[in-house]
Amino acid sequence: MERMVDARGLACPEPVLLTLKEMKKGKGQITILVDAEVSKENVLRAAKREGWHVVSIERVGNDYRILIKCE
Repeated sequence: MERMVDARGLACPEPVLLTLKEMKKGKGQITILVDAEVSKENVLRAAKREGWHVVSIERVGNDYRILIKCE
């Protein structure tokens, strides 16, 4: 089951809060979509702090697609 957080158009701290909420549902893989550099950096920092690994960061147009994983 693919888990996704679409936080495009949201100002911080909302993208981080939505990501943390999804991470608390359990281990696995989550794709996070954000549209701001600041949101990207804050999500990455939160994921690492919670013990999740950043698998990839991809720029798609004006958006960032972040894939994180925890086993």
